[in-house]
Amino acid sequence: MLTYPSIDPVLLAVGPFQIRWYGLMYVIGFAAAYLLVRYQTKRFDWQQMQDQLDDLLLFLILGVVIGGRLGYVLCYNPAHYLAHPLEIPAIWTGGMSFHGGCLGTLLAGYLFCRRTGLDFWKGADLFIVAVPIGLFFGRLGNFINGELFGRITTVPWAMIFPEGGPLPRHPSQLYEASLEGLLLFAILWAVKAKPWQPALKDRWPHGSILALFLGLYGCLRFLVEFVREPDPQIGLIGSTLSMGQLLCLVMIVVAPMLWWWRHRATTKGGWR
Repeated sequence: MLTYPSIDPVLLAVGPFQIRWYGLMYVIGFAAAYLLVRYQTKRFDWQQMQDQLDDLLLFLILGVVIGGRLGYVLCYNPAHYLAHPLEIPAIWTGGMSFHGGCLGTLLAGYLFCRRTGLDFWKGADLFIVAVPIGLFFGRLGNFINGELFGRITTVPWAMIFPEGGPLPRHPSQLYEASLEGLLLFAILWAVKAKPWQPALKDRWPHGSILALFLGLYGCLRFLVEFVREPDPQIGLIGSTLSMGQLLCLVMIVVAPMLWWWRHRATTKGGWR
């Protein structure tokens, strides 16, 4: 068994002002995503996106926060927030859903692109490549906070988390950081240029990288959920699957449908 490296979640405190590790991980994740997207806009010579990038990033951050919070409220704890609606905006108390954040980001991006005339599918492919980096830092923040830990286990790398009781558990946050973060980023980065290559346009239309992300993330998260402790207010649905797994199944189903639809729309001379 490994010793959990208990880290004060507050990195710096000056009077009432605090800098917390979890918030810092979000800032680093957004900054890294911004730099990666800017690099791609220059590489693929998309000047229009470069000019709109700062404003678009603000829209996407709002989409992440609002979508993530509403996703948690509606999917993970609706009874509590129905009884206490004034707590819904209190994101500082915890409770964010990746799936809600993903949907909120896509909706915010679509509305921004529609307003400014940017190609949504090209933009989605650029940004989605950078998302795993944000996920990586976010899961590190979960680990530092000692939250979202795994189920009880006897594996030699198990840890006892301060809020997880006296028995050792899977460090599932690190599994997710490695799979949903590093591995997924490596795959998407390796194929990021394919929709921009005319010779491969029919097989990799814009929107393909988004579809690939949805399918791979859904599969990886679905697997990790088998060793991650289910949310106590929900438990396992049907004594089998967690809420996270059910939402990932939606992603797994949508991904090939999106791939097929983008391929069909492109080859028929529709949206690029």
